[in-house]
Amino acid sequence: MVRSSTKKFRQDQWRMLWVTMFCYLFFYTGRHNFGWAAKGMANDLQITFTQIGWISFAMLMGYAIGQLINGNLADRWSPKIMIITGGFLSILCNLCISFAQSYVSVFLLWTLNGYFQSMAWGSGSKLIANWWGSEERGKAFGFYTMAAGSSSVLTFLMALILVQQEQSWRTLFRYPILFLLGALVLFLLFAYSHPARKGYTSLSEEERQPDKAEPKLHWKKAYLHVFKNKNFMIASLAIGFQSMARYGLIFWVPIHFLGDHYKDSNGNLWLTLLIPIGMAVGAVSFGYISDGLFEKNRARSIRAGMLCSSAVALLIYFVPIPNHFVAALLMFAAGFFVYGPQANFWTLSPDLLGTKLVGTGVGVMNMSAYVFAATGEPIFGKIIDLTHNTGHIFVIVAIICALCAFIISFVKQPRMDDYP
Repeated sequence: MVRSSTKKFRQDQWRMLWVTMFCYLFFYTGRHNFGWAAKGMANDLQITFTQIGWISFAMLMGYAIGQLINGNLADRWSPKIMIITGGFLSILCNLCISFAQSYVSVFLLWTLNGYFQSMAWGSGSKLIANWWGSEERGKAFGFYTMAAGSSSVLTFLMALILVQQEQSWRTLFRYPILFLLGALVLFLLFAYSHPARKGYTSLSEEERQPDKAEPKLHWKKAYLHVFKNKNFMIASLAIGFQSMARYGLIFWVPIHFLGDHYKDSNGNLWLTLLIPIGMAVGAVSFGYISDGLFEKNRARSIRAGMLCSSAVALLIYFVPIPNHFVAALLMFAAGFFVYGPQANFWTLSPDLLGTKLVGTGVGVMNMSAYVFAATGEPIFGKIIDLTHNTGHIFVIVAIICALCAFIISFVKQPRMDDYP
């Protein structure tokens, strides 16, 4: 990647990464708040955990369908506008849910929220790929994925505070999203979708100014190119299991620690915060792990992380935890290994498909991730309703992680010289 004004470009390169990260840092306040509201919502609206699982399923399916559509749109339209539009519409859905009085209204609004939330991730990936070349892409996507993990930390922290203050579940859909509103305004003011928008030029044919670039692939040809790439489709299948395990922890572990007495669980409740903290640290760590320890072999890095995650989940279930310190370490490790490898998944999109199809590739991959995650939600809920034991979450997560590790082993990584 060669451009004029190298020093200034380097500064702007980091600035675009940070502003995109900062915006996405608050996106989960409009999505991962649901797990914390589920207990109170179930009591207030008189619905079962199986129904709660179906609400979560609907949101994740809305997100999955949105990823399939919006990923391609990010390749064709402005990633910046996509992110801003999705963010504001998500805020609106959250506010409406805070006044909902029935299962049906929550179900419909949360489904729409999933679609609107899907407008951000692929678009942010496209923006970052526009600014960062293949030689540093692992690092850049590691930081970007860290922002997503950190978003879970912030959302968990805000939710914990509201729960401890015995606030209504409805406030979980009102207060946290105010931070997303502020982040969207800053992103609107400072983000640029492409270096050309700031006047930079490039010697790379793939990175020329958008107005002078070769015509974009027709959307049908773009999708066909992605679906015909065997390695990429195997990776997309693998991330489905990774995402199912991740949401098993993010959504159901808070319910596990809340226990039978909503708003009256002080001891172990704060341990849940260690899961998203581990996720955030794992995301940025695996960016460096794959580039360094595994020599940019994303598949090997992912396999190692998912096997470790499976082992940690089994430890949590089978081994008695003597004190909070050991429990905290296990919660941190669970988040670190279940989510860290996701940073390596996103890098496979530009690595295997090239930068012109980053949005489409990320959209297809994320669609697979959330179809699987959505499928898992009612299954988790049904098992809890049948067994009355939320501890089974960790056994299911362990099995799913092992499946992910097995499938990703079939991805053949191209040599560095072969990267698009």
